[in-house]
Parts: sequence; structure tokens; C-alpha cells
Amino acid sequence: MSNYKTHTFHIPVMGLAYTIDSPIRVAHQGISSVISVMDDELIERMNNFYCQEFKLPYKEITNKIEDFRAKRITAYLNTVDTIVTKKCSEIKKGLLENKKSVEDFIDSLPNFSELKSELNTYLEKNHSVNYLKNVLDDFFQPGSIDVNIMTKVDREHYKGKEALPSIHNDAHAALRGFANSNVKGSVVLSAGMNPRLYSYFEEFESFYPTEENYLEKKIILKVSDYRSAFIQGQQLAKKGLWVSEYRIESGLNCGGHAFATDGQLMGTILKSFQEKRNELIETTHNLLCKALSEKGKYVPEKPLNLLITAQGGVGTAEEHDFLLKHYDIDSVGWGSPFLLVPEATSTDINTRNLLAQADESDLYLSNISPLGVPFNTVRGTSNEYIKQKRIQKNNPGSACPRKYLALDKSFSQEGTCTSSRKHQKLALVELEKQKNQLTEEAYQKEFEKIVDKSCLCIGLANASYLDLGIEIKGEEQGVVICPGPNIAYFTKEASLKDMTKHIYGKVNLIETKERPHFFIKELGMYIEHFKKEQQDYESEPTSIKLKKLNKLKDNLLEGIEYYKNLFNPELWYFTKEKEKIQNKLSEFKQQLN
Repeated sequence: MSNYKTHTFHIPVMGLAYTIDSPIRVAHQGISSVISVMDDELIERMNNFYCQEFKLPYKEITNKIEDFRAKRITAYLNTVDTIVTKKCSEIKKGLLENKKSVEDFIDSLPNFSELKSELNTYLEKNHSVNYLKNVLDDFFQPGSIDVNIMTKVDREHYKGKEALPSIHNDAHAALRGFANSNVKGSVVLSAGMNPRLYSYFEEFESFYPTEENYLEKKIILKVSDYRSAFIQGQQLAKKGLWVSEYRIESGLNCGGHAFATDGQLMGTILKSFQEKRNELIETTHNLLCKALSEKGKYVPEKPLNLLITAQGGVGTAEEHDFLLKHYDIDSVGWGSPFLLVPEATSTDINTRNLLAQADESDLYLSNISPLGVPFNTVRGTSNEYIKQKRIQKNNPGSACPRKYLALDKSFSQEGTCTSSRKHQKLALVELEKQKNQLTEEAYQKEFEKIVDKSCLCIGLANASYLDLGIEIKGEEQGVVICPGPNIAYFTKEASLKDMTKHIYGKVNLIETKERPHFFIKELGMYIEHFKKEQQDYESEPTSIKLKKLNKLKDNLLEGIEYYKNLFNPELWYFTKEKEKIQNKLSEFKQQLN
């Protein structure tokens, strides 16, 4: 199979539901996207919906069936694969039968695309339909059907009071579900290392190379810096597993959970990957070969294909092109803007309208995630309204039917979710015991920390049910949405064709007058992060906090100097923005000093 990709962008995972069916919507257009396989209840209901929609056989997999979580994931991915295959055949058939369809299809492709060049040749020279068929067979590939697993969301399961073996854990079962499916895509691993999960990959032959140097299923690591990529890539290579893609994501200027670096900025991280790419390939290849040899498996003579991709706050065609050409990036992730594209993502109309109307002040880094990790969201969601009503009625917290994030063991060995009513009532009882030792302000701060948590398992799934008209069961939770700050600059619903043309610079969907460069936006967020860390140190100074604070400051200053040199007169990109960027860099430097 060809490694050729139709497009130079991909749609990353967003929440639990927002990209749950994106491959069905966009893969036949050659666009890759990522499904979250965390919520098997949502996945089961999606499988039922799409089997009915496309008249495919459906057999319910209840939670009474052994290994139901993995089996639900396998069944849905097989359904998605069947639908994508069918839609790809239809689009090829349409292109072969109608030259106008070819012209429209060309309009959605990047300018330097080989497929576009070949299709133009077909039209200009009036070649035969057989010529067109060969072009499509050689150059048109459907978008990849990829899945995302948050490695740390790996809840243990119990039989009575006894913990079951790790293969029954949530992330392990999700991996098994993907591995047993017909999908020939990738699993995107995010949120850090999980050694037990990494070892579990060794159980599946589909992750090992064939004698044709082909990987039926691939591994993508979502990383925030080069060091993390290098360490994890080595860990997997020692097991005979090849990382096919390192997906660099901005620490703060992204959607969903935000994992701040120690001040390393997107630009300096991209530069590290560009300079050390060969080192990464050679080191991991040597370790891979040794491990495969010891396992008695096929050993590739040359390194397998490796991609470096990037995502986080990109919003213009110029920024997209800059990443591809200046840093040799293979693909750019476009997430939040696609929340305004009904053809691409599953978002209910009210939430889509909320996002279209949101400005910079409406988007913020919240503490609502039960994982205790900062979480990008927007003010005015239906979930926030319902949560506040419960707090006012002295009944904070949510029912916890899924328990995917029941990872806190403060009150139970089996774990509770910090957004659950059970956990919050126990936590508030503990807080009440300390009330006499706290100031009113300190008490209120701790109270808000407890009750601020939102049920993400339900809140991040509801938009899809609303969008597709599927009944929502259980306690009312509303919708949680997790856009990156970049959504503030996109102010209206867009078609898939127009968003694609925006990415390639053929139209401009941004109507807001002031939009900072995505590097500068991220830097500004890190300056705010530094100020919070500084306040934390001043309120409770320790040598560890001071060391962390100084490292953060030094890395930010180093990043500013790199950007000052990067945005010089010789740089061909961002010619109209350079003066404004340089002024902003000087301002940030002054704030740090």
C-alpha cells in the first residue's frame, strides 16, 4: 500500500464524541481523523446508529458479555471501516463517471499535491478513463481511521474485592479492541508513559513489520518535547515496536487537557525535532532490530517510515505552510476549527453556536477535569449551568455511571471520580472538619476546588447524541466542550470544502481583525502560567518550587531569543506581522525580567 497521503492536515481527537464518527464523515475525502475509544457505551450506541443508517447487520454487545469493552470497540471500528470502504468506492466511481466531480475534487487538494498534478494532467490532455483509474489507484488514499488511548486512564477492574489482571484495565481493553479490528490505522497514545500498556502491545502481531516492511497497525506518540519522544521511542523499540509518528502538541495552546512543559515553546521543540530527527530514527531503528532479532521476527534492513507532525493553535494557511516547509513537518493537526464544520465533527447546534460566538475572554484554562490536569473549555456551556444549579441546591457532584475517571483512591481502594456526588460529599465532610483552622477565603477556595469538577464521561459524549438525535439516558449533565483558544478567531459555521480551502489558502474564514501568531499566543499563555507559578511560590516558598520557577523562566527567555532571531527580515513568512511580533516578544521579555 502506498504511503502517499491525500492531504497535509489531519483532524486530532477531540473529547469523547466530537470525532467519534469523523472517519465516516471525512475519510472518503482523504482526510485522516482520530476516534476516542474511551467510552465503550457511546461506542456501542454509535455502532447501533450507523448499522441502522447504512443497513448493516448489528448484534448488541451488552455489558454482561465477557470482555464486552474490547468487543464493542472492535465491532464499531469494523463498522466504520466497512462504511469508509463503501464511501471511497462511491467517490472513485463518481470521479470516473463525471469530469465536473474531478474538477471539484481538485479544488479541495493542496497546491503541491501529486494527486492534484496528475488529475490536472488527466483533464488538460483529455486522457482516458483508464488513465484516471490508475491515478486514483496510485495516489488517492482514504484518510486513516486512527484511535486515541489516554495511557493513564487505565482503571483497574475488580471481581469482588480482588483486582483483575491488568489486561482487563480500561486502556488495555481499548488496545485489544483496536488490535482485533479490521482497521489498518494507528493508535495514538497520549498523556505520558504506561509501561504495562506498552508491554501489552507485544501480544499483537499486527504491530510488528512484515517482510514487505509493512505495518498493519501503527503506533503514534503524542508528545510535548523531544526528550519525551526519545525516551518513549526507545522504550517501545526495545520491545520490537516501531513508533511511526511523533505528534507534537503545544503544551497549552491546544484543546482538551493541557500539559504545560517546563517553559519549552512550540518553536524550540520543533527545531529540536528537525535537528535530531536522524538521531531519533537511527537510535530507535538499532534498538528495534536487536529486539526483533531476539524475538525471532523479521528484521528490516532500513528504518521504517517515520513522520513528525504538529498541532496546537494553527489557524491560517500561512502558519500551516510555514510548519510544513520551515520545520519539515509531514502533517499539521487542525482540531478546534473543525468543531464548526458539521460535515466533519459531531457537535450539537447549540454548542456550535456557543463556539462561533465565543471570543478570547470566553475561552479559559479550567480546573473542571477530574484528572486534576488543566482543561481548556469555554464559558456558557449547558453543563456549567446544570452544575451550578446543583451547587446552589446544596447537592453538588454528579452520578457516576461510567466510572472511567474513578481513579482517586482517597476514599476507596477501587477509586472514585472527583466529579462524582459520592466523592464530593466525602471531600466536603473532610473540609468541614478543617473549617475552624482556615480563613473564610481559604475555606471558600477549597470548597470551589472540590465542587468545580465536571463529569467529563457524560458531558463530553452528550453533544454527539444531540447531534444525531439519539436518546440521552440517565441524569441530566448537559454538554462539556474542550476547544483550544484558537476557536475565538473562527466566528461562523463552515462547510468541509471551505475549511479545507481555508487551510490551503484559497479562502479566508477568519473575520476577526486581531489574531495573534500561534507561536505568540502560546508564549502569552506561558507567561500567564509563569505568573501563577510565581504566586504559588510566593504564598508557600520552597527550594523545589524556586528551582522549578527558575527553570521555567530560563526556558521562556531562551524561547523568546529564538523567536527574535526566527522572525528576522530574511524570513519569507509573516512579513506583515514581524514588527508586531518583535514588539510583543520584547514586552514578554520585560515582564519576565
